Amino acid sequence: MAVQTQGVREDLRRTLERINGRGYPAYRDLEGTYRFGSFTLAIEHVQSDPFAPPSRFRVDIPLSTAGIPAELYSDPVRRTAMEDFILRTAYHRLKGWRQRRGSGKSGLIDIAEPGQVVIRRSAVEIGKTHLTVRFVVGLPARGRTVLGRQAQEMILDDIPAWVEESFFWRAMDQDRARDHVALAVDQEAVRRWMAEEGLIAFVGDGAVLPRESGQSDKPMGHGAVPFQSPKAFRREVRLPSGRMVAGMAISRGITLICGGGYHGKSTLLRALEQGVYNHIAGDGREWVLADRSAVKIRAEDGRWVRGVDISPFINDLPHGKPTDRFSTESASGATSQAANIMEAVEVGARVLLIDEDTSATNFMIRDARMQALVAKEHEPITPFIDRARQLFDEWGVSTVLVVGGAGDYLDIADAVIAMESYVPKDVTAEAHRVVEQFPSGRKVEAVGPLLDKPARKVQELGRRPKEGEKWKVEAKDARLILYGRDRVVLQAVEQLVEIGQTRAIAACLRMLADRVDGRTPMADLIHELLSSVEQKGFSALAGSRGCPGNLAMPRAHEVAAAVNRLEGLKLI
Repeated sequence: MAVQTQGVREDLRRTLERINGRGYPAYRDLEGTYRFGSFTLAIEHVQSDPFAPPSRFRVDIPLSTAGIPAELYSDPVRRTAMEDFILRTAYHRLKGWRQRRGSGKSGLIDIAEPGQVVIRRSAVEIGKTHLTVRFVVGLPARGRTVLGRQAQEMILDDIPAWVEESFFWRAMDQDRARDHVALAVDQEAVRRWMAEEGLIAFVGDGAVLPRESGQSDKPMGHGAVPFQSPKAFRREVRLPSGRMVAGMAISRGITLICGGGYHGKSTLLRALEQGVYNHIAGDGREWVLADRSAVKIRAEDGRWVRGVDISPFINDLPHGKPTDRFSTESASGATSQAANIMEAVEVGARVLLIDEDTSATNFMIRDARMQALVAKEHEPITPFIDRARQLFDEWGVSTVLVVGGAGDYLDIADAVIAMESYVPKDVTAEAHRVVEQFPSGRKVEAVGPLLDKPARKVQELGRRPKEGEKWKVEAKDARLILYGRDRVVLQAVEQLVEIGQTRAIAACLRMLADRVDGRTPMADLIHELLSSVEQKGFSALAGSRGCPGNLAMPRAHEVAAAVNRLEGLKLI
């Protein structure tokens, strides 16, 4: 329904008194917009019963009334950081307002929980004239009977008190807010410096890379070894705040991370994977920053692949099956990893992050002995080791690779970092001596240059509903999207950090389904859509019921990963 202004908050009180004791659907009479003096409350959608997903509420506050200094949201970096700070403040202060008031979700007041990264979220948006806050409320009921008096307490007392404590500058921790924004500005300055210096990653001295556990993204406490840069890789940069930050700088090209098992190789790579995002103070990875286009690449047995040119890596398959538009309903480790690389490059990846442990061995390397045993004419795979240098020289795509057993990669490395008990050491010169002393004897198997980067065009995103058929596109959890009857599994898409991103990806799929035209490259469609979200806010992804407050900004790479895993994807 269209949301219409129903008047001052007194109208809301009278409505709640009138529907008290009636059936739960009577709560729908509340949908509308109400003035509360310093802010406006919109009840956008009322849940169908107390056990259904809670009702969607929105608060709009004029920026002039909120009083937040304009310099704290004067550009996209500052705006995102300030929105993030406000959300964190609201989330933590809301804990004191949570109480049960009846059946199911009755009494719930909740807002999106922020994780360790600073990204845009639909829960809090600073627009041109207003601060917009989106949250959910479990309207109280006993069984399925309206509890009007308890609803009055929630809507007329609890919510206004929470709003006053959370979203007005006078009530915020102003020093922490300024520090939160200043950190984001400094982090962005490091990213600009990296681009100017030809760097793809930076790991600050003192960083805490290990996490609390496999189920937690919070930093490890006691026992964590602070990061200390090797002298050869150490760089310093002065930041807008005046502070100096020193750490390990990784240049463009091919970088190997080696060392014994359990010494921190994969931990460092995982930190770089998450370095595409800024992190909050105290996370331990505030100064772990990677090129925002960096993509983690791994083997993904069993995934759907549609029309991907994997011929740089796999060609001359038995029975003449072509690989320049390769499709399969169940990819092998090698074909899936080849497809993942080509899809990442298609959307603009400038850095590939690869761990030997999660790669297909036959895709990564063929040593001299296997080359002698199985002639090249009988082996359709051109291993990554023979394309990595070309990817950089011809396409400008760098690689950071964790290796524990494939020593042949020392032949192509520009830099080699050895992890010993979580301490990095520069062993590049030693690696070069090893190469000279112990030649691998293997032959390079790549033939010819790389061709143009892929730019596929989409005819149809996926199966469309038949007339009268129910059709939903929704995130079921952080790694699963239902696109109608199809399942889009994102289990191997490792750089998703919040379920809100998956929800936003589902919304992107709905929008893209109507935008595909068979002419515009898929990557362009995705970048254009995300650009409209950056410019217009999350309302650009809103459906018929308005914009929910549980979305978080995804990268183009993760949106593309979902598109590429659609079972019904049809390409030109």
